[in-house]
Amino acid sequence: MTDCLIIAVDGPAGSGKSSAARGVARRLGLHYLDTGAMYRALTWWMLRQGVPVTSPDAVAGRAGQPDIEVGTDPERPVIAIDGTDVTGPVRTREVSNAVSAVASVPAVRARLVAMQQDIIARICAAGSGIVAEGRDIGTVVAPQAAVKVYLTASETARAQRRSADLAADPGATPTVTQSEQQRRDQADAAQMSMAPDAVQIDSTRLDLAQVISTILDLARQQAGAAWPA
Repeated sequence: MTDCLIIAVDGPAGSGKSSAARGVARRLGLHYLDTGAMYRALTWWMLRQGVPVTSPDAVAGRAGQPDIEVGTDPERPVIAIDGTDVTGPVRTREVSNAVSAVASVPAVRARLVAMQQDIIARICAAGSGIVAEGRDIGTVVAPQAAVKVYLTASETARAQRRSADLAADPGATPTVTQSEQQRRDQADAAQMSMAPDAVQIDSTRLDLAQVISTILDLARQQAGAAWPA
């Protein structure tokens, strides 16, 4: 087991991964990596460039072009593309509806997974640790993680949480229907996997503080030598 504390938080859209992972990172004084924001940033760029995001060949042909910068401060996890801060714009419904198609393209995944692994490696080399969240952190990005969590919730709860996120987007219809949630789950299924050694947490009836506390308790039990002194 590595002495670098890596906490992997995976799960479907609307399960509360981002808020929980950021909260855990704050509590432990660790870095935070939102891998979904990286896919969203590339999707935002594709849309602005007029790339037909439903064409895997078109997306693959442009996937290596933009420069993507990822902040790992849990207090302000900025994501920028070609020098433009897109932390807010990547959360719009337009991007949400297109990101699954972009994320499914092998060239996109190859580039972003390599970036994510490099970020984690650099943070560990510097003697720190990180909480990374996404779809396949525990299986693909950081299978060496000392702590692996698969966070889920009912379809209804996840649709409600995504609706709350969209409330900040004035151009979007704020309500996410259950059928829309099901379509998103189906589109994300190929990229989403639960590591065999992950612990599943159902957050349907838990508030954010309870989810964070549950992950912290699990981390204390499983991290071993990687746990901060």
